[in-house]
Amino acid sequence: MRNRYDVITIGNYTKDTIVSSAGTRQVDGGGVNYAAHAAAALGLRVAAVTRLASEDSSVVRALERAGIDVFAHETPSSTLMRLEYPTANVDERVLSVAATAGSFTVDQVRDLDARAFVVSPSLRGEVPVEVMRELRGKGAVVGADAQGFVRVRAADGSLHHQDWPERDEVLALVDVFKVDVVEAEFLTGEGEPALAARALAALGVREVVLTHRNGLLVHAQGRLHAAEFFPSSLIGRSGRGDTCLGSYVAARLTAEPAEATLWSAAVTSLKMEVEGPIHRSRDEIVELLRRKYGWQAHA
Repeated sequence: MRNRYDVITIGNYTKDTIVSSAGTRQVDGGGVNYAAHAAAALGLRVAAVTRLASEDSSVVRALERAGIDVFAHETPSSTLMRLEYPTANVDERVLSVAATAGSFTVDQVRDLDARAFVVSPSLRGEVPVEVMRELRGKGAVVGADAQGFVRVRAADGSLHHQDWPERDEVLALVDVFKVDVVEAEFLTGEGEPALAARALAALGVREVVLTHRNGLLVHAQGRLHAAEFFPSSLIGRSGRGDTCLGSYVAARLTAEPAEATLWSAAVTSLKMEVEGPIHRSRDEIVELLRRKYGWQAHA
């Protein structure tokens, strides 16, 4: 009998070089990594499907120490990403990729079962449409991050947003679609978050999760839900959206959109205080929910 998880995250591990006013450092990144830890922090049964070089297997062990099962596929190189933050605005960054871990295949997800899948690629081509179709056919919730579909790698390694020919097909396969303000404006032409979220919903997106420097905005079931971030520092900005998507999808398995929005904001706030994925307990998340968001447990 095959294992069935609450949440399975899918994406290439990325070896990140982060450059900001705090200096230059190397961090274990990748949406698959951030999202898996976020879902696990909520106490769910989580697995991660990833592609990476054997020399980076330490990240697999780190995931396993957090109680996450890992289905790792060895590649000649991990995805090597450089993230530069030239200003104090954490939504302004310059991204480039020196090498990639390649594309997932249908065979790599065919035998996996979950209540929800979180697809967190770093750039276009990492998760092909046929893989998305396979996930859709499993009867699970499917969440996906826009970055892995609108970002395209140029000849010099820089990442840029380009027109997305498969947009309508992919959006029809997704239940929860996460964007940041830059991606949202690129896709809709709307610079104001609420207008952009509504425009994405008009394209057929069932639930939109939109992140910005101050918090997140969710459009679901015809309504908007907003929550602020309350981090004590922003050194862990990289991975914000991946954490937000992973925690939102995880919370939505048992909560309505308004409450899942608060859980996602709290998890993401704590994650942004440190580089790398979140390593905080569920009790710490609940404490922040009560202190900053006025959340109370259901009787």
